[in-house]
Amino acid sequence: MTSYEVESIATVVGGHARVQDDYQGGVESVIRLNEAYPLETLRGIDEFSHLTVTWRFHLAQPEDVQLHARSPRGNVQWPATGTFVHRNHRRPNQLAVSYPRLLGVDGRDLLVTDLDAVDGTPVIDLAPYFQEMGPRGSIRQPAWPSEMLADYWRDAAERPETDLP
Repeated sequence: MTSYEVESIATVVGGHARVQDDYQGGVESVIRLNEAYPLETLRGIDEFSHLTVTWRFHLAQPEDVQLHARSPRGNVQWPATGTFVHRNHRRPNQLAVSYPRLLGVDGRDLLVTDLDAVDGTPVIDLAPYFQEMGPRGSIRQPAWPSEMLADYWRDAAERPETDLP
């Protein structure tokens, strides 16, 4: 297999304090661009409403990777599906892509909301979200992702107290 070495370009500051499956909405955080990159690399980004952010599950371990079919979130009511059908840290490269709303820019800091990464997460890449680069045509998927993610973007302030750290 071919391997690639990448370095983070930014770090998530604030926002979610721990990894959680649901209630990801309404939390503000900062994507702080590394000092190695000139401010000019962000010029014009403030004209966009959303970003495409590629990040690494930095709290995951290599032994978390699971290369077999399994039911999402361990729920046997949902079908066992392969590793590349899941969107979690059990994937081989432990990478994720998110589309947070950009609220503002302050120097190297991009203030965002609805970024489902935790404080300290390394950002591998970021770009503005171009509507024209999104999916073309109608979207097709089985019922289980909508069932599983029904509370994913619920406001974090609505999280039941029994689920707090």
